Order: sequence, then C-alpha cells, then structure tokens
Amino acid sequence: MYGLCDCNNFFVSCERVFNPSLEGRPVVVLSNNDGCVVSRSNEAKALGIKMGQPLFRVREFIKNNNVAVFSANYHLYGDMSERVMTTLRSFVPNIEVYSIDEAFFLLDGVKTEDLKSYGEYMARTIKRNTGIPVSIGISKTKTLAKIAARLCKQYVKLNSACSMHRDADIEKVLSTYPIADVWGIGRRHSKMLDLARIRTAADFCSLTEEWVCNRMTVTGVRTWHELHGTPCIEFNHQIADKQSITVSRSFAHELCDVKELHATISAFASNAAEKLRKQRSVAKLLQVFICTNRFRDDAPQHVEGATFHFITPTDSTIEIVKAAVGLLAKIYRSGFGYKKAGVTLSDISSAGVVQCELFDTIDRSKHKRLMGTIDSINAKQGNGAVKLLSHGNMCEYTNRQYLSPQFTTDWDDILVVKV
Repeated sequence: MYGLCDCNNFFVSCERVFNPSLEGRPVVVLSNNDGCVVSRSNEAKALGIKMGQPLFRVREFIKNNNVAVFSANYHLYGDMSERVMTTLRSFVPNIEVYSIDEAFFLLDGVKTEDLKSYGEYMARTIKRNTGIPVSIGISKTKTLAKIAARLCKQYVKLNSACSMHRDADIEKVLSTYPIADVWGIGRRHSKMLDLARIRTAADFCSLTEEWVCNRMTVTGVRTWHELHGTPCIEFNHQIADKQSITVSRSFAHELCDVKELHATISAFASNAAEKLRKQRSVAKLLQVFICTNRFRDDAPQHVEGATFHFITPTDSTIEIVKAAVGLLAKIYRSGFGYKKAGVTLSDISSAGVVQCELFDTIDRSKHKRLMGTIDSINAKQGNGAVKLLSHGNMCEYTNRQYLSPQFTTDWDDILVVKV
C-alpha cells in the first residue's frame, strides 16, 4: 500500500506553530517580494481569497477582514519540513520527498484493517513533535493516495487519515471526484476531457485504454491505470538530482546601477553553486538573464540573456561567479531599470566523473578544499557567514515587509520563554 503525508496549509501552519494567537484567524503567506498569495488558512479560503492573487488587489479586503499577512520565510519552512520528514521516517523505512510539504511512503507489513488507525497515529505523532497538522492518505497507488489525503482535508471526521483499500470505497469516491483535481491531469487535458463530458474520475476510468492513449499519450494511460488500482508511478527511494538549477528573483524596486546588479548576480551564482555542491554535481553551462518591468508601459524595455560554456565542468563558486558577472557586463545596458534577474546552471553531471582539460590552469583540488571549508563553516554558523566580497545583501533589494523571525534557524530569533 502507498501512503502520502501532506502538510495542511503548510506555510500558514509553520507561522501558527510559533504564534498560537493565529489559530482560528484568517492568515495568508505571500510570495517573494510580497507579490502574490501562496498559502492560505482555511479561514482565508472561506473569505474568498484565492491562491496566486496579487496582494495589491486584495490589500483593502485583507485589512477590512483582519487577515494576518506574512512574507514567505523559506528558511523557517525548510527547517520545519525537515522535522516533519524526520518524524515520518521513524514510522516507515523509506520515504519519497515529493515537495516541501509532501512525501510518499510504503506501508508494508501493516494489516489492511489497521491502516486507518496507523495513519491516525502517524498524524498525531507528527502534530505532537512538530506542531504541523498533516493529512495521511493511504491506498493502492500514489494517485489514489493523493485523493485519499485530499479527502482528509475536506472531511474533519476522517481524523487526519483516510485509507481507501476496498474496491467499493474507491469506486464510491471516484464517482464524485472531479477529474480536474486528479494528480497528473493538467489544465490542457482537463479542458479536453470536459469538452468530452468526462467530469469525474469514474468517467475517466470508464474510458478505454486506447482512447486515453490516443488523446493523452503515456502520461494519461499511467494515470488511468493508477485510478484502476495498478501502480504505474515508481517509488523513488532517493531524491533525484536536479538537471538544472535556477536562482532568480524579482526586485522590490528597479535596479539601474550596474554595481547593484553585479552584487545580485554574484549572490545568485553563489547560491546556485552551493546547491550544485550539495547534490555532489558539477555544471558545464551557465546562463544569466536580466529584464525590465514588462508591466510599465511608460518605461523603456530591455530583456537579454547570455550563455557561458565551461571547458571543464565545475562546482566552484569562484569560477561560476566570475563567469556570471562577466556575462552581466556583456548584456547590461545603462538607462534601463531592471526588475528581475537570474542565473541558471545546466548540463549537470556527477562531480565524481569530471574529465579535466589537459592544460587546465585552475588548481581544482585547491578550489575543492576551499569550497568544502566554506560550506562547512556556513552549515555551522549560518548561511552567508562566509561569502565572496562581490556577494550582495539580497535583503536590500527584496520586499519582505511581513517577515516573521527565523525561530529555528537563527540564534538571534530563538524564542525567549519567561516563567
């Protein structure tokens, strides 16, 4: 049997762990630069606030309805996610972390009649250990487990766990479950199925495999089999390495000075290099882009990018930053106000199989030792404790007006308890 642990309104739940007064109050969390709503409490959903709504459009509504607003605190959320996953690992030998707030797991050796109670026990323990409420969905396939977890969020009486193992129960759920909400059914296929009067998951299951294959290729067939109770999506015991790494951001205000852009590109490149080393990989291709605010009709527009190929694949912050700022110098144009920039590393391979150039002028063993020392210090002392001189302070260019403290990742923000 497959299981899914899905954190409820995860970003909001993280904020509530350290601020219990938010319980029962509508809460929203915003994206980078406080742009759009990316997480909502159930109370905020009931008010009609939609996912992805720009803050400027609902600012007055939020104020009038006493909605608590928070800037995305990704350091806190990442640490809380790891705590949830650590507790989950104590119940099952292997988990597949699907996203920051979701993980699949296998339930082998648990009797069918005990699945529901075991799921409830898992949810209670995770809530006790971390303060994060979760929904546990259990069924024959990953897709059905996703549906079971969603039912937990809709029906409180399920007590945070839903086990769909009987065929009759699965058929009953699928008969009313919207096909558009099924994992693996994208927006384009959802529209196509709606035109064909395929409205529920049961309607989809009633189709022939040939019909699905002709219109939705192998992806649709895989979902079709999963809904029929046949596992087709393999369980990945290890997180797959990223094939490309992008670090980009929109700025709180337009940047006109090349020195400011130089600092931000340096910070992005450094961040990307750290992520590369974390998965023990190297990259051969670097891309840098900058663009102005496309929503400003009154300002001149400039969008441009450039690419750099490393002769020897690298994970060195020094090499990557040097190449990135070199590309910036080629594409920057004075007289423009830049609103967004980014760095992408691609053509990624394992760091253990690097073919060096015969006449390489870089002391790669020295770079490797230096990067290892920097990563070790930053892991102990906090991100950014040691960085290149060209590395800018991104807080200067980011709008995070509603940011909460980093309760679990910064000693200066640790809670003080008075007794």
